[in-house]
Amino acid sequence: MPQRLRADAERNRAALLTAAREVFGDQGLDASLDEIARRAGVGNATLYRRFPTRRDLISEVFAGQMTEYVELATLALHEPDPWDAFAGYLTRLFELQATDRGLSELLVSTSFDDDPRLAELRTAAQRGASEVIARAVGAGVLRPDFSRRDISLLMRANAGVIQRSQPGAWRRQLDLLLNGLEAKNPRPGGDKAVI
Repeated sequence: MPQRLRADAERNRAALLTAAREVFGDQGLDASLDEIARRAGVGNATLYRRFPTRRDLISEVFAGQMTEYVELATLALHEPDPWDAFAGYLTRLFELQATDRGLSELLVSTSFDDDPRLAELRTAAQRGASEVIARAVGAGVLRPDFSRRDISLLMRANAGVIQRSQPGAWRRQLDLLLNGLEAKNPRPGGDKAVI
């Protein structure tokens, strides 16, 4: 049975996680750990006592946000129209990247594939993305050669646009991508009207 933290230790841990979410979100995964400790109002020794490595801190901070990433596919699969489901999924994914630099970097990184918790969440997210894609392809509304691996390429491209372009440029890129991905002649009986 895990030992319960004292009240002050639990407060410090919560303050560190809150500060880390903010700092990683603003500055990315290479952000200063000293800055995180300072924002949390604790010393560096407290940070390292709670989270001995940067990887430990990143894993703890982003497990919750990766859960949100997993839930994107679940939300999309509840959308009745397969194209709207796919387009909405991609839009929400790009929004997550745009609002959290640390999460954006984590989503396109392979550096944490050996972290069991993050790897499990990534696998679940990929499984959900595959279902969203298969449904749209099956309805004839998404180009038939599109695959889950293409999502990784799009996320990398989006991460670059977010880092190197003016705010909101990712929305223009998304519009262009969706226009290029939509099947223009869905097969009969598909859920999307012929354009």
